[in-house]
Amino acid sequence: MDYELLNKISSPKDLNKIKDLDKLCREIRYKIIETVSINGGHLSSNLGAVELTVALHSVFNNDNDAIVWDVGHQSYTHKIITGRIDEMNTLRKEGGISGFTNLNESPYDMFTSGHSSTSISAALGLAISKNINDDEGHVVAVIGDGALTGGLAYEGLNNAGRFNKNFTVVLNDNKMSISKNVGAIARYLSKARTIPSYMKAKNTIESILDKTPIIGSNLKNLIIRFKSFVKRFFYNSTLFEDMGFIYYGPIDGHNINELKSAFKVAKSIDRPVLIHVITTKGKGYKFAEKNPKVFHGLSGFEIHTGSMSKKNIGFSDIFGEEICDIASKNPKICAITAAMVSGTNLTKFSYKHKKRFFDVGIAEEHAVTFAGGLSRGGLIPVFAVYSSFLQRSYDQIIHDCSLQGFNMILAIDRAGLIGDDGETHQGIFDVPFLNTIPNVTIFAPSYFNELRLMLNKAVYDCRGIVALRYPKGKEYFRPKEFEYTGNTFDIYGKSHDKDVLIVTYGRTFSFACQARNKLVKYGKIVSIMKLNVIKPIDPESIKIAKEFSNVLFFEEGIKSGSVSEKFGSKLLESEFSGKYTITAIEDEFVKHASVESQLRKYSLDSDGIVNKVLMELSVRNEKEIRYNSF
Repeated sequence: MDYELLNKISSPKDLNKIKDLDKLCREIRYKIIETVSINGGHLSSNLGAVELTVALHSVFNNDNDAIVWDVGHQSYTHKIITGRIDEMNTLRKEGGISGFTNLNESPYDMFTSGHSSTSISAALGLAISKNINDDEGHVVAVIGDGALTGGLAYEGLNNAGRFNKNFTVVLNDNKMSISKNVGAIARYLSKARTIPSYMKAKNTIESILDKTPIIGSNLKNLIIRFKSFVKRFFYNSTLFEDMGFIYYGPIDGHNINELKSAFKVAKSIDRPVLIHVITTKGKGYKFAEKNPKVFHGLSGFEIHTGSMSKKNIGFSDIFGEEICDIASKNPKICAITAAMVSGTNLTKFSYKHKKRFFDVGIAEEHAVTFAGGLSRGGLIPVFAVYSSFLQRSYDQIIHDCSLQGFNMILAIDRAGLIGDDGETHQGIFDVPFLNTIPNVTIFAPSYFNELRLMLNKAVYDCRGIVALRYPKGKEYFRPKEFEYTGNTFDIYGKSHDKDVLIVTYGRTFSFACQARNKLVKYGKIVSIMKLNVIKPIDPESIKIAKEFSNVLFFEEGIKSGSVSEKFGSKLLESEFSGKYTITAIEDEFVKHASVESQLRKYSLDSDGIVNKVLMELSVRNEKEIRYNSF
């Protein structure tokens, strides 16, 4: 496509030179489709926010104005307008631009974001800082209706309603987050969408009343009560206005002139304003409009047909099948998701066991405490959640569940390195923070059959909080002669040679097995200890590891607070006299790249493990040579 107008945009100020903004939006929309078809990414949400973003940047384009995007997965138009069009071909690629907003990427990205419901709080802090610094810049928070299911959004709204300067919240209402929106807020917004006459009546009556001379307090109070009556006649609830905001909407989120008019009004008012905008997820691409959930986040597709490559069976699929089967036999099993029905593969469960299925919206904190209540009532709740989202409920796991001894299962999806979604989505922190909590058992399956067996163990044999963590996607290499015993750990490649022991868990076991085969070519025979339960660590595993001269732990997670640190500490306590080394992710955030590239970078693939083993043995041999030469 010839990007005639788009090529003229290098900053938001250039929008003022474009007369046909609708044509510009068409070009932007195609650029997004073209990019995501090749690189993957979030399509539906970005297509729905094109006109909204152009209108925002047309009005709020002073040097001191700031736009804060919730989640940031709908910011592709924002990236294009703010001078990154030439970098769009690097989107989500190693060394390229992020699929979310990132403050290290552009001065127009005010915050790094990837998780939901944060924009209002962050934007309010930014607005108040501008006020304190006598900066007249306006701050806008853009939040989706799905993000309003998260409690942090209301904490932000509650405080923002008291702030009287240069602050606007744009509610981008497309009727869904990833899965269909649920709960009272979704019903409230649905009602708001069906009564556009409210704003027309409100504006007309306020215009009349504003011109009416007020004589005496009685008439003034009567007018105020009448205005309140009009609001309540159309709305049984005035949530945003009751919280201190001036409410405008609903507004057509694909009509640039309407949007610009509303934003100009908001910019002129020294009170917090909430503008309710209605958009269509997937707008302008028929396949995404028809099925926005499928086209929410994807790895690539064929533009003209909308077809995607066939998805391989992954750990999420196995979990979804097995928990559904277990629930058919056990009426106490309940499943919980935080707006990730399809992502965690609970779709079948939601139909087959409807009464025991709960989508709580983007509210991980509530999900965990809610699970505690279910457990207190004698049920067995299973909360299926991505590792990076479980971080949000750390306090609830400690205070509301572990402390009280409640029995529940955390099915932790996307554990470990997850690739292109980048720093905000890597599943590398759940093990360290769960390691700090009493009454927690953590299973780490390497293969599909182990996931099934461990899930059954978690349901029938364990008490307290049981975490079952598994990676995104497929299972990797499995030695033909290896069998999971059901024990807390297994030893693969038993040998009388007690020189080198590799200790690991999860999918890293596959790479360790491949490395073992490669090391044979170097004349090195190694044994592998596969931890099936990584918390608590079985004392017997320490006894066995103590017999080896070199113990090398490989862990696909953050090193600080890791299983490898705990294992090493217990080894030292047992008076281990050999050498112990840890290969894990150091004190850093993992940037976006393919999973294969990330594994290679941190020496967690088979070649990396081979090199680490050979290096450790080489260093040891050099030291022995030096010692013997004395």
